[in-house]
Amino acid sequence: MDDVFPIIPAFGWQFGAAFAPGLEYAVSPDALMKPLSDCKLYTFVDTAYLRGRSAESVARELCDGGSDIIQLRAKDSSEEQIRATAESILPICEQSGVRLVINDYPRIAFELSQKASRGECVGCHLGQEDFFDGGHGSVSDLRVAYGESRGRRASTPDVVPYNVGIEAVPHCFIGLSSHAPAQAERAVAAGADYIAIGPIYSTATKPTAKAVTLQYVRWAAANVTIPWFAIGGVNLTTLDAVLEAGATRICVVSGILNADDVAGVCAEFRRRVG
Repeated sequence: MDDVFPIIPAFGWQFGAAFAPGLEYAVSPDALMKPLSDCKLYTFVDTAYLRGRSAESVARELCDGGSDIIQLRAKDSSEEQIRATAESILPICEQSGVRLVINDYPRIAFELSQKASRGECVGCHLGQEDFFDGGHGSVSDLRVAYGESRGRRASTPDVVPYNVGIEAVPHCFIGLSSHAPAQAERAVAAGADYIAIGPIYSTATKPTAKAVTLQYVRWAAANVTIPWFAIGGVNLTTLDAVLEAGATRICVVSGILNADDVAGVCAEFRRRVG
């Protein structure tokens, strides 16, 4: 049996090619992938904020600091550059049980979701215009466009690499932005796995975007039934007000990436968001 599922001494558990053909790194059994509903801290590897650091080192610090989700955002990079960066940080995320989201490039996200060692590790985030103006009326349409069928999913895709005896189909989860209640309702109706609510405050990350204020957070807390994340100008100073307005999940970009100690500041957000 050990010839099929060799024991990895470092972890003392069994893992083999029958679970994940071609996998070149070990995934810790302690690094369980949380359901989206349990994810609280959504962070970013944004190439505009690397400040000379590598994407890989920032990803490691975010994982060490307790991030649940990391989005790769690289507005000035080519598709091939983004694919290469995503492939380099995916193992880091998987080893820590952290989800990886690709911004703007569903093709890359769907490709990586097929390579991931565990179900629903990789996702894609799109703006309303990119999604709906791109001709996608629903998330199901997007899946069909990129060749993914939900099929029969594993019974516990969030916590095991693959399930023996079950037709586990890798699933690329989809998030959509929203800037108003009508957009949130449209995204939910389209089948988004999660939505972003914001920008709550004005932010240098998106300087032309109009702040939606805490009023939108209060509306989301009362009306949105799928996982949602407050985004835009969320930092350690504004965090309490965002949480008091009803947010239980947050996205943080510059509030973490502008810090010299990324892991330390990330850990402080983790502590305060719960």
